[in-house]
Amino acid sequence: MLVWALMLTVGISSSFAKFTETVSQQVINAFKKDFTSAQDVSWEQGKTFAKATFKMNDQVMFAFYTNDGELAAVTRNIVSAQLPINLQSTLKKNYGQYWISDLFEMAANNSTTYYTTLEGEDYRLILKSNGSTGWEVFKKEKIKE
Repeated sequence: MLVWALMLTVGISSSFAKFTETVSQQVINAFKKDFTSAQDVSWEQGKTFAKATFKMNDQVMFAFYTNDGELAAVTRNIVSAQLPINLQSTLKKNYGQYWISDLFEMAANNSTTYYTTLEGEDYRLILKSNGSTGWEVFKKEKIKE
C-alpha cells in the first residue's frame, strides 16, 4: 500500500513538472492569485499568451495571460438569455434570420464585450457588441457550398 501511494505521488508530481515547463511559474502564480477557487485547471501555451481553462462556480472559463503574468482577458461561453436585454432584442430584431452557433462574454480592461457567431443560409457572421445596446459586424464570410 505504501509503495502504491509513493508511485502515485511520484506520477502526479512528474506530470505536474512536465506541465510547468510549458507555462511559466510567473503566469501560474498570477493565475492562482487571481482565481483562488479555480478547479480542473489545464493550460495551453501560445507564442504571446498562455490560456488557462478551468472551472469556477460550476462554469467553464478561460483566462488569457501575457507571458509575463499579466491577465489580459477572461471569457466564458453563455446562452443568449444571459445577454443584456438590449443586446438580446437588437440581435433578434436585426439578425432573426440567423441562428446562434457560438456566444461568449469577454471581460478585459474593466469592460465586458460579447461576441456571437451567427449562421445563415449563405453567410456566417461574427458580431461584437458595441456597448450594451448594439452589435457591429466583426467578420463576415460566405459559407462554402
